[in-house]
Amino acid sequence: MIRLRNILQHRTMFSVQITDSVADVSEIMADLNVGAILVLEHNRLCGLFSERDLLKRVVVSGLHPESTRVEDVMSTSLATIEEGATVEAAMELMHEHKCRHLPVMRGPQVVGMISMRDLMDVELERKTEEIAHMRAYIAGNV
Repeated sequence: MIRLRNILQHRTMFSVQITDSVADVSEIMADLNVGAILVLEHNRLCGLFSERDLLKRVVVSGLHPESTRVEDVMSTSLATIEEGATVEAAMELMHEHKCRHLPVMRGPQVVGMISMRDLMDVELERKTEEIAHMRAYIAGNV
């Protein structure tokens, strides 16, 4: 069973501050090539800002990215998951909350974020290994 801590162990956690402008946060996200980013205040998780937030809460609402603070348009009703949880538990939680990103916690401290793409990559690797084992078994029994 793969735990989220195993997926995150060699990753850098990306985050922005609650007072950053939407323009600055969007530029950071573009540079990092990520679709969502954690929003912190004094190392405490306050929210998450995603491409969807940018589109729905900034662009469609006619707000100016340079003068809008990320705290005014970020998502704050977040599902979170503990780092010891399994990939399957994360998938279930994402499905239940209809989200594609989950902040990963170690108690009260955020330690990273997992995306649906991350989980799908793990599952694809697992299935690829399964297929290789099945082919080897069949080849040995023919």
